[in-house]
Amino acid sequence: MLVLLPPSEGKAASGRGAPLKPESLSLPGLADARAAVLDELVELCAADEAKAQQVLGLSEGLRGEIAKNAELRTAGTRPAGEIYTGVLYDALGLATLDPASRRRARQSLLVFSGLWGAVRVGDRIPSYRCSMGVKLPGLGALGAYWRGPMESVLPKAADGGMVLDLRSSAYAAAWKPKGEVADRTATVRVLHSQIDESTGVEKRSVVSHFNKATKGRIVRSLLEAGAAPKTPAALVEALRDLGYVVEAQAPGKPGKAWGLDVVVSGIH
Repeated sequence: MLVLLPPSEGKAASGRGAPLKPESLSLPGLADARAAVLDELVELCAADEAKAQQVLGLSEGLRGEIAKNAELRTAGTRPAGEIYTGVLYDALGLATLDPASRRRARQSLLVFSGLWGAVRVGDRIPSYRCSMGVKLPGLGALGAYWRGPMESVLPKAADGGMVLDLRSSAYAAAWKPKGEVADRTATVRVLHSQIDESTGVEKRSVVSHFNKATKGRIVRSLLEAGAAPKTPAALVEALRDLGYVVEAQAPGKPGKAWGLDVVVSGIH
């Protein structure tokens, strides 16, 4: 199973490891596209700080991210699973997984990125700032830019297995599974269920923080259980066996992904 994750806006500091080795990153079919984004981002941030701040959509308090981007080629690196932080990654807790689960994580988790396209959690990268929503002057909107390279690489990465898509909409724009890959893809929405005390009627809503945390816990649960569902229907059963309340919407026609609603009643 291939699990597609969004990155985090906030990131840990670059490590003390050797500088970036682009040839060492997973999905080598993305190498040329990565080089083009890296070249333009570094050049932009080194040459014109004011323009870089505008292009990257950074507040004054995040202006220091520009200098960090300018030094991406020489900065230290650490595994991507340590670079990405935030609610989803805190709940996933890669560092506290047992060895077998960490091995499964390195094999199955794929983090989408405006700069790298997508990386595996074991790939060594520097800390950076470049969301998928950025529009670089030379390359244009990154969500659109990555579609071509992704279309030629991601179906092969799925390798005939099912795809669990947990990306946010901005990162989902970079690759939309099609055809038979879509048939074995499931997207997840987390719904918070509450009972209105005055009417006794259930209300459901999407809560951003809990949406991310629940997705992190789902991935952790699947990794620890060693679950390897081959189809979206099998994934539904696996999640229910793990204690999740799941409502599934099977697609009405071939070439469409399944939609799964995971319903939760408590926020933590």
